[in-house]
Amino acid sequence: MAVTAADEVVPGTIDAINVPAFVDAQPVGAFQIRVLLVCAAVLFIDGFDTQAIGYVAPAVAQEWKLARGSLGPVFSAGLLGLMIGALVFGPMADRIGRRRIILASTLVFGIGTLLTVFVTDTTWLIALRVLTGLGLGGAMPNAVALTSEFSPHRRRATLVMIMFAGFSIGAALGGLLAAALIPAFGWRSVFLVGGLGPLLLLPFLFKALPESIRFLAMIGGRDREVADLLQKVVPGASFPASASFVVQEPRLTGLPVAHLFAEGRGSVTLLLWIVFFMSLLDLYLLSNWLPMVLNDLGVSVSAAAAIGSMLQVGGVVGTFTLGHFIDRFSFRALALTYLVAAVAVAAVGMASHSIVLVTIAIFASGFCIVGGQIASNALTATFYPTAIRSTGVGWALGIGRIGSILGPLIGGLMLARDMGPQPLFGAAAVPALIAAAAAFVLARRG
Repeated sequence: MAVTAADEVVPGTIDAINVPAFVDAQPVGAFQIRVLLVCAAVLFIDGFDTQAIGYVAPAVAQEWKLARGSLGPVFSAGLLGLMIGALVFGPMADRIGRRRIILASTLVFGIGTLLTVFVTDTTWLIALRVLTGLGLGGAMPNAVALTSEFSPHRRRATLVMIMFAGFSIGAALGGLLAAALIPAFGWRSVFLVGGLGPLLLLPFLFKALPESIRFLAMIGGRDREVADLLQKVVPGASFPASASFVVQEPRLTGLPVAHLFAEGRGSVTLLLWIVFFMSLLDLYLLSNWLPMVLNDLGVSVSAAAAIGSMLQVGGVVGTFTLGHFIDRFSFRALALTYLVAAVAVAAVGMASHSIVLVTIAIFASGFCIVGGQIASNALTATFYPTAIRSTGVGWALGIGRIGSILGPLIGGLMLARDMGPQPLFGAAAVPALIAAAAAFVLARRG
């Protein structure tokens, strides 16, 4: 198949192929699905390892005889690592490539999780959660960027959201697996599984994970690799031997973060940061403390982990359900999602007298908060140009991680003051309302 479409060739050049236009003109093919699945596998393990500490928290507190709410610093330590990883490795990937950072990050969080098996006190647990978080934080924005850059624009949000469902599935499976492993083998077995998984995945990733096609075209001098990747995107495609491959976007110099505020991007960047901050504050407050709150209400440790996992199960369903609407209605759909999230979170506290009702409310909260967060990732990746895409997603996630650090600490303080479920989850609904307001302003900006 020869490249002949006018919008795939850069006007005024000889055999210069516009890579984004070429990809946008194609249907989603087998190679793009393969890239999506490989990145989803990374985020599957990422989700499992990120949420593991929340599921084992009641068992750790019982074994070490810790006071109620005292694991807040442990939760926040992992999230501190996630924040640093996203802030540092996002911009680094825009300079050296998505693939290298994903591989290195997977190695780091695998080692950190595996070493957690051997901890004997909160000091070492905090240190290893920071190390693990560095890897987890580096992998996520680059998996988003890589999937985005192989996806046609009309389906980009949907494909990124489907890929990101790997995180929610891994996090949900973590709860179900913890419910089975902890009674039989103890809480350390959860980290053994979580550490071996990424290390066993690494050889497969090394072979199967491609570099971003847009990144290669942007840096130049890699035309043969770009041609090979485009021929995988469209089997049978052919290009002249003299063909060069370009991305019609400026090559930005200087500090990547500064470009997030250049050329009219500043206000959108700040609004995105508000959405991420509030969304992740809510998500991690709920995901870390739900099992503990349920356990306090008389639910067993294993049942609390299973019910708490409904937050991520709801997120998986929300991700697959919301993708089409996000592609079609963008930030308007996101604003409505967070508005419903606020109602669902408040309902968790009001339904705490009934296991059935609280499970439904937790599922609905996950549908909207996790689904909304994944939609935010997809929309952010779409907004920024190739040269700063990992930086844009990484810094949005990094700023959001400040919220995710505060969320568990706020939850711990409220629980330490013996705050009941109704005021606790009523307060947790406020960040979702603020995220909805910021998304509404983004929608009004067009």
